[in-house]
Amino acid sequence: MTKLLEKAFAEASKLSETDQDAIARMLLNDLASEERWEEAFAQSQDELAMLAEEALAEFNQGQTKPIEEGSDFSHN
Repeated sequence: MTKLLEKAFAEASKLSETDQDAIARMLLNDLASEERWEEAFAQSQDELAMLAEEALAEFNQGQTKPIEEGSDFSHN
């Protein structure tokens, strides 16, 4: 365990049980969310590669425009 995580747990241990449980739930939810994201990202590599190839082909064919600073990416 890192020093920073040890410090965070030491500080959290000073809180009420209710607050400690709330922090624990948030941490566990964040860890589970990160795991789901990593799984989804790993499973989408083929699709992402295909989209990247399409984007590069469009760029090479002159079908793209530079992004303007401050653009809101609207399709108007």
